[in-house]
Amino acid sequence: MALYEHVFLARQDLSQSQVDALAATATEIVEKNDGKVTKTETWGLKSLAYKIDRNRKAHFVLLNIEGPGSVVEELERQTRINEDVIRYMTVRVEEHESGPSVMMRKSDRDRKRRADREERD
Repeated sequence: MALYEHVFLARQDLSQSQVDALAATATEIVEKNDGKVTKTETWGLKSLAYKIDRNRKAHFVLLNIEGPGSVVEELERQTRINEDVIRYMTVRVEEHESGPSVMMRKSDRDRKRRADREERD
């Protein structure tokens, strides 16, 4: 089975529950096509480097997928149709990261730094 990382950006005006529903829909698509989602991470609402379709921010979501290429083909087709997704990217990887991704570790580190700064003040 091939391993993939699929990241998509959802519109900024969606609620967190709607973003979770998008991730659940993507998981259903993968599972219907004999694939498996091993990890789902929601990275939250982040600023974009430039406007995309009049959006300055987007909800970022990562899915780690195991499955044949047809799974990715169908997932990307469905993602392209969805108006709530403004960008997506799927990359084939040799192995999935164990534990939290780099983005999750960064947010934890930033949160810890803010807490340390508040304690000093």
